[in-house]
Amino acid sequence: MASRRIVVSGFVQGVGFRAFVLGEAQRLGVRGRVWNRPDGRVEAILEHEDAETLDTLIQRIGAGPGRVDSVQVSEDAEHGFSDFQITTPQGQV
Repeated sequence: MASRRIVVSGFVQGVGFRAFVLGEAQRLGVRGRVWNRPDGRVEAILEHEDAETLDTLIQRIGAGPGRVDSVQVSEDAEHGFSDFQITTPQGQV
């Protein structure tokens, strides 16, 4: 299983960005979580059996609503999510 943690910088809060990520993740069958960070960025954990599917989602995220200045991507431990959800910073993994 491939797992990535991403942090998206730019004007990405208050523009439907997390809902956009949720919809794209569900279309691709990606599991994970997405949340707003207190510093104005959005963070997500993405999981899928196919790393190329994650790359596709990350590319789509880079063109999401608002203004994406950067998408930082790092490998992450597998969390075993069964779905994709919008959560709160307190619900971070």
